[in-house]
Amino acid sequence: MIRLAILISGRGSNMLCLADAIENYKIDATIALVISNKDCDAIALAAARGLATKVVKRSDFESRLAHDAAIASTIKDCHADYVFLAGYMAILGSVFVNQFAGKLINIHPSLLPAFKGLDTHQRAIDAGVKTHGVSIHLVNAALDDGPLILQASLAVAETDTAKILAGRVLQLEHQIYPFVLISLAAQNVTLLSDGVIWHVTTLAGAPADMQINLAPCVIWPDGLSHR
Repeated sequence: MIRLAILISGRGSNMLCLADAIENYKIDATIALVISNKDCDAIALAAARGLATKVVKRSDFESRLAHDAAIASTIKDCHADYVFLAGYMAILGSVFVNQFAGKLINIHPSLLPAFKGLDTHQRAIDAGVKTHGVSIHLVNAALDDGPLILQASLAVAETDTAKILAGRVLQLEHQIYPFVLISLAAQNVTLLSDGVIWHVTTLAGAPADMQINLAPCVIWPDGLSHR
């Protein structure tokens, strides 16, 4: 069984969709701990759901390095196999990232390498792009820069505002993040310290509703592998 630690800072919608997927789709995984760097809605939601939670406040530490070390220790104590970032709004330092190389996964609301950082939806509209979406990637020391695991795209409509586009992309996020977890549990994908190897290029193992939603928009990184 895969043990997850989830790092959050905000609403927690992706954390909840992972928890729902584990329960509804009988994924061989468990959320060992939900960790936040501040008090937030997501921590309350996780606790209400019966998940173990811990708040490790940045303000309690003199430096980012010390704060990162405390979070790393907490993750190790819960024996997590993977760390999923789900709206964790802080940059993790290289010392932290290197400790979890190949185990640290982020979801980002753009088709990386486009629109790294914040305000991705407004920037996509301002740039006039026709296609936008979401990326799942391994985390390295650079911002939104690690090897791609999987992406999903959608067409930007002329009527889209940043708020509308964000909502549409969020629907994709709630499909693609659980699919990556399903794939890890089924050993259909291998995450390395410096890359990703897919052993299938189909939505194998995904529930029917997820296959219907993702099939038109999923983007596999370089076919079978991305190194």
